[in-house]
Amino acid sequence: MNLEEKIFNAGIVGAGGAGFPTHIKAKSKVEYVLVNGAECEPLLHKDYEIMVHFAPEIISGVEAMVKQTSAKKAFFGIKSKNATAIEAVEKNISNGKIEMCQLGDFYPSGDEYELVYAATKRLIPPHGLPLDVGCVVNNVETFYNISRAIEDKPLTHKFVCIAGAVKNPQTFFVPIGTSIKELLDHAGGATVPEYGIFISGILMGKLTFDKSEVVTKTTAGIIVLPKDHYLVNRQERPIQDMNRIGKSACDQCSYCTEFCPRYLLGYDVQPHKVMRSLVFTTTGESVWNQYADLCCSCGLCTLYACPEDLYPREACDQGKVYMRKLGLKYEQPKPVKVHPIKEGRRVPLKMLMKKMDLLKYDSHTPFHKKSPAPPQVKILLKQHAGVPAKAVVSIGDVVKEGDLIADIEQGKLGAKIHASISGKVTQVSDDYIRISK
Repeated sequence: MNLEEKIFNAGIVGAGGAGFPTHIKAKSKVEYVLVNGAECEPLLHKDYEIMVHFAPEIISGVEAMVKQTSAKKAFFGIKSKNATAIEAVEKNISNGKIEMCQLGDFYPSGDEYELVYAATKRLIPPHGLPLDVGCVVNNVETFYNISRAIEDKPLTHKFVCIAGAVKNPQTFFVPIGTSIKELLDHAGGATVPEYGIFISGILMGKLTFDKSEVVTKTTAGIIVLPKDHYLVNRQERPIQDMNRIGKSACDQCSYCTEFCPRYLLGYDVQPHKVMRSLVFTTTGESVWNQYADLCCSCGLCTLYACPEDLYPREACDQGKVYMRKLGLKYEQPKPVKVHPIKEGRRVPLKMLMKKMDLLKYDSHTPFHKKSPAPPQVKILLKQHAGVPAKAVVSIGDVVKEGDLIADIEQGKLGAKIHASISGKVTQVSDDYIRISK
């Protein structure tokens, strides 16, 4: 069985983003494999911890992917500040095919467009993929999972970071399908009586108050902030209020565009023009929304650049939905060319955290070997890009950890799903499978 088949059978998807099935990437033939260890979401440190504690496994996965894709080299993207992680990785590199690509402590250095440019000086075409410029990019945890797949171990646990207003910030493995409440309990609970929970990041994650939500294959962790925190209050506003405020207050200063990482890389993303769609909804909506089509939703425009505290990222998100509904695709008229002032407009992570009032919550989140042991798990059937998996178990079935419980129809994009604990299947629906010990 080759590596592609082992990855597919293990149900591995991208651990650091949208959950694209990794076996598809393993089919590629490329020049470069890129390892994404940048981790630029504020307060989350799970990639740092997995690099420090599981470097041999990560490097094993990288070497296997280099061989599988016939790549001539791998670039390991990691921030220069993470000296301990760099040391752990470097001492496990045994051949000349893996080269360190040290990055500055800027946001969003983990964006794959940014990483490809930093490592290779190649620019992905608009609407393109790293594959278009001879690259495959995976998160460090994905490479860890690949190393386990080589040993025929399926993906059953997720490496998560618990940070913010919690008693014992930490990082650990957790069975997929574990509830947020159990993550919080494992970290000693919150330090404030009322709070919001950001899943997988403040800038690119989502805010929830529902502690019954569960860990998936793409969950990076949770960040707890007091309910009266500035960021929680902002995210709680209904989209209609965000649009109304933007419609009345945007003065077209263009700071959102001037700091946009994709704009600075040479892509025609102009959030200040997209904000015009909130006003010119009858005659110019399609004109202005096209400038959102290449946006990566990093959130920098909304949470850092805008002096009015408006919502250009949210306007761009709406603009992209608008374009998709009409079947429109923005064709950039000019070739992609890096802006000459790109380096001068990078946003240091510390400065971003200061702006968002997060510095007081930035603390070490050490790896703990002890994992939560939930009495039951709720395993979602849609944890990846593509179509949901289909259950292959029924209520009453007894399963062991690692058993296949949901599969993908032949020819469809998706990923297999396995039991994360041993127990009895107590619920099966189109959306999830519940297993109880």
